[in-house]
Amino acid sequence: MVAGWFAVDGNDFRLLGTRCSACASVFFPREDTHCRNPGCPGGELVEVALSRRGRVWSYTDSRYRPPSPYVTDPELSWEPRALIAVELAAERIVVLGQSVPGVTVADLTVGMEVEVVPGVLNEDAETTWTTWHWRPTGVTA
Repeated sequence: MVAGWFAVDGNDFRLLGTRCSACASVFFPREDTHCRNPGCPGGELVEVALSRRGRVWSYTDSRYRPPSPYVTDPELSWEPRALIAVELAAERIVVLGQSVPGVTVADLTVGMEVEVVPGVLNEDAETTWTTWHWRPTGVTA
């Protein structure tokens, strides 16, 4: 898990971003040093929980094993995953992430509503690396 990128409170899983107090720009991944908006004089960056839902802006699938530094076991078979760019309407930003297991590009359409849920990036006997996944609303898998 990357510290400060998301928070879990019971069943409420949220991505965390930052908002500039001067121009109201929102950033994900979070920004902790300065406002990225070139037209902003700069302001305090405040942590904000991002919307849990958004709409598919674009999508594709990964048909290849990613190169290093991605952590993967070359002995295991590679399974393609759908990658989804989701526009969060309230924040007006696009956040990229994987789909939940079992959701393929055949299940997706531009404009459909999806929600962020916790997922597993990798795990071994000692550690589970948590990430976020996008799941079409109404899907419980």
